[in-house]
Amino acid sequence: MVIDPRFVYLAMLLAAVGGYGYVRATLRGVTSPNRVTWSLWGLEGVLAFGVEIQQHVGLASWMTLMLGLVPCVVVFASFKNRHSVWKIGAFDIFCGAISLAGLVFWALIHEPTIALISFVGADQVAALPTLRKSWIAPNTESPWVFVMGCLNCALTILTLKVFTTEGALFPGCIVVTDFVMTVLIVTRVGPRFRGKSVAAARAST
Repeated sequence: MVIDPRFVYLAMLLAAVGGYGYVRATLRGVTSPNRVTWSLWGLEGVLAFGVEIQQHVGLASWMTLMLGLVPCVVVFASFKNRHSVWKIGAFDIFCGAISLAGLVFWALIHEPTIALISFVGADQVAALPTLRKSWIAPNTESPWVFVMGCLNCALTILTLKVFTTEGALFPGCIVVTDFVMTVLIVTRVGPRFRGKSVAAARAST
């Protein structure tokens, strides 16, 4: 099903609403964004926008630009409140390094399909620190930006006049990742599972 390409403006509005709520929560110290994830998301969104402009993706490319701008604002907001700081650990640094390496490979490779897979892989690795944080500390996250991410990327895919891997893979992977993070944050399944595991371990001793 293909919808009117102008629905991308609705997708952009949803991204802005979700981003505004997350930035506001960050400024208030309610959320603590992982700067590794959000910084890389910002970089990757801007780079993807440039590529889509060159490939004449159309209106959907402007949604991709939003995927870069919103994370940049989130990172900026995290420096405005000292309580909005998530301590960066070895896992975060490792994921950041792998993601950057993927971006370098993407920039150097001349095979379009391999380059695209490398880029999307870098984006997914960048998400791992926040996925882990959503598992261990969902109370430090806000689900609405990810709910809106699911919706706006799904709308973006539906506006594509011609369904291509170049146009759909990046937002499609974001839909999946944002959905998983939404579930982890809303259900708080991570702390519950870990609590049960600890209780079971104590009972067995």
